[in-house]
Amino acid sequence: MEESFNSNAAMSEMPRNKEIRRAARYALKGHWTQAVLATLVFTLVTGAAGSIPLVGLLVVCPLEFGFMLCFLRLVRGEDSDEMVGDQFNVFSNYGRVLGTSLLVLLYTLLWTMLFIIPGIVKSYAYAMTPYVMNDRPDLDADDCIHESRMMMKGYKWKLFCMDLSFIGWAILCIFTLGIGLLWLQPYIEASHAKFYEELKARKAQA
Repeated sequence: MEESFNSNAAMSEMPRNKEIRRAARYALKGHWTQAVLATLVFTLVTGAAGSIPLVGLLVVCPLEFGFMLCFLRLVRGEDSDEMVGDQFNVFSNYGRVLGTSLLVLLYTLLWTMLFIIPGIVKSYAYAMTPYVMNDRPDLDADDCIHESRMMMKGYKWKLFCMDLSFIGWAILCIFTLGIGLLWLQPYIEASHAKFYEELKARKAQA
């Protein structure tokens, strides 16, 4: 198989996952209200849109990219006082965002139809695509996906392990009837955005 979860020596260059999570919490400090409200709005809109299949594809896929990019701006220390509305900014570049998000979905589904594990591996290979799309307006959808794959070589397992580290918090959220997810999801998204920033910094040094 072309890609796997196997790590390599490059992983030692990255901060430990707990350090990435700590940086994410630091970025969220003082911005939790906006982050939680943005998550609430995202959940309500995607839930409503997702109940209609075609609308779900046309709205949910791009909005998911916009939601992720809110937290990229947050970890970069950019203005995050309007996170609720900022996630909808992707619709100003709707064609490119929709095309890229649908292509990621298509590729992931095709791999998943072959076998579950390759589909999961590919989903991690494509995980940086929204951030690449944001930072590289010169790239088309396929190129953004390719760039994500290159960035994630040797780091898919690391990101997978970081996601696993949130399972305990997710279980605790069950006892809050899911309300705790409004705080957990921003923590996860900020951690993913910080993960991307670390990858991007290492690529710049290469």
